[in-house]
Amino acid sequence: MYKIAIAGASTLLGRELKEALEESPLAAASFVLLDDEAVQGQLQQIGYEVTFVHAIGEDAFDRMDFTFFCGPEGLTRKHWRQALRAGSTVLDLSGALDQETGVLVRAPWLGAEAFAPDLFTPAVAPAHPAALALALLLDRLQQAAPIRFAAATLLLPASEFGRAAMDELHQQTVNLLSFQDLPRAVFDAQAAYNLLGSLGENAAISLGAVEARVRRHYHALAAGRWPALALQVIQAPVFHGLTFSIAIEMERLVEISTLEESLSGERVDLVLEDTDSPSNLAATGQNDVLVRLRPELGASRNTNSASRLWLWAACDNLRLHAQNAVECALDLRRLRPQGKVQ
Repeated sequence: MYKIAIAGASTLLGRELKEALEESPLAAASFVLLDDEAVQGQLQQIGYEVTFVHAIGEDAFDRMDFTFFCGPEGLTRKHWRQALRAGSTVLDLSGALDQETGVLVRAPWLGAEAFAPDLFTPAVAPAHPAALALALLLDRLQQAAPIRFAAATLLLPASEFGRAAMDELHQQTVNLLSFQDLPRAVFDAQAAYNLLGSLGENAAISLGAVEARVRRHYHALAAGRWPALALQVIQAPVFHGLTFSIAIEMERLVEISTLEESLSGERVDLVLEDTDSPSNLAATGQNDVLVRLRPELGASRNTNSASRLWLWAACDNLRLHAQNAVECALDLRRLRPQGKVQ
């Protein structure tokens, strides 16, 4: 039986990770929930068991096989080396470690990657869900024909930045409808009923940091297999779910049916009807990336093939991230010692 620690267990991502673990082959593991002292003592449920959230002490990671860090970046930076010294395999969902030497960005769903973890890998960073979704779609299309150019506009939900951002978006919405002043501690701007390409100078969060992280993770996953990605990140006035507008140019004309066949498959749900368009609401709770393909026909009269495409896609950001983290842990089991030394 494995022992698993979840550091940042009280966060939105921590709760989603618990559900993903309960549905995985690791469900029989022994779990320890860890977080800051401010939430110490909270009761949470893992499967049929109710357990407490513990503060991270000196021996918090002893005998842990895996430690998932899914809280604030500061929590990860403070404790990840402590987990390593205790012999635990570290998986960082917080975005704190992907630029540390030797830390690998991973997405096992994409198959063979340029670098595989070994016993000397200090930690693994499951790829950001936006980078993973984009990589999945481009990888599928690349099987139909080489891609010349790809550009994406990514619309972020408040849940990307945790519960405080969701609470502020909610309160801004309520206050606007009652003509009251808006809370601005997180966004330092009006996020409700608004689309933002940048936040206020005193914002507690950063769109630029998310964009840089998505770029790094996409580049790590691509490993030269797909074209460079032109990316723009927008803060959307929604609580949950990533949405994407993606422009693709292929090297040659490809039949629409071939493109649709390439996109279809595990982890991608191709939507064929305009009346059932992907959306952040439709993607909530779904395991797949929802995508609708529309050819850019231009002046061409050929409606059966195209070289330029528009993709409208959506996914559950927290669920996709948690599921990828669990897949990374399952992939890393081969590096954990098995049985007893005689």
